[in-house]
Amino acid sequence: MGETLRQRLRQERFRSPQHEAMLNVLVAAAHLRERTEGALEDRGLTAPQYNVLRILRGAQPDGLARVEIGRRMIARSPDLTRLIDRLVRRLLVERSRSGHDRRQSRARITRKGLQLLAELEPAVNSVDRELGLRLTAAEARTLSRLCERLYGESEGDD
Repeated sequence: MGETLRQRLRQERFRSPQHEAMLNVLVAAAHLRERTEGALEDRGLTAPQYNVLRILRGAQPDGLARVEIGRRMIARSPDLTRLIDRLVRRLLVERSRSGHDRRQSRARITRKGLQLLAELEPAVNSVDRELGLRLTAAEARTLSRLCERLYGESEGDD
């Protein structure tokens, strides 16, 4: 066990099984991120921008406030406002002020944004299919459960 990781990192041993597991998770996440970014780069879209578009597609037609978009992101973006600004400039997202609180704006995906997501779907789905070739459905469920144990709240957290 761990031979692939040892070869990849050119490391003979690890401090503990937990250390080896952590490194495996990080290497696997980087691999999936690279594959996903490769599917997006032809369209000039970053993974965080794609994530925002998918979040806004799911929030149709009302859209979401920036803080709520931030809560739903896979990886937190330190400058979400600028990220959304870039999507607005590309006409993939539009902003409007809230009727009850003029200080708060809501972002909504545009038709052009929806069209881009539809065009990207086959390339992004190929990453899912690659995962399906490497893991059975049962293994994928186990991996998901284990990952959730890593980042989810423990019973003592509030």
